[in-house]
Amino acid sequence: MSGNTYAYGIHQNLTPPELFFLVFLDETSKQLGFDDLVATAAIIVGWPFLPTRRKPLGTTKGTSIASRVARKHLDFEIKQRILPTLTLQSVKKLRVLYTNNIGVFAGRATPVIGEVILAYDAATIGYKSVIHYNRLVKPEDQVF
Repeated sequence: MSGNTYAYGIHQNLTPPELFFLVFLDETSKQLGFDDLVATAAIIVGWPFLPTRRKPLGTTKGTSIASRVARKHLDFEIKQRILPTLTLQSVKKLRVLYTNNIGVFAGRATPVIGEVILAYDAATIGYKSVIHYNRLVKPEDQVF
């Protein structure tokens, strides 16, 4: 590590790791917003914590709010099982399940959409933090 120190906002005499941490916090606060609230809500309503009928061994126990609502309001069948879905158990087994019911598809897709949004945000925060940090420091303190 170099002996260089930096200033960032009101903070003075920061080492490169301290500066990177502050830049990371700044980029995180810029990135997080309404879409993260929606993503978190999608994951929560898609979590299978509601009791349900008995299911065969090896299937996900319980059901989610999203699944119940989607099955009730989107109970439409298509001819073939072409809609890809994931459950907690199918992810553990690295398997994609296919359904022909639009409600089942929507209910199972809800938490996946939330997880994709959060993963995108995490990648964006990391990328922007590195770019921002590298613009602030001397070449010997740059990341990558």
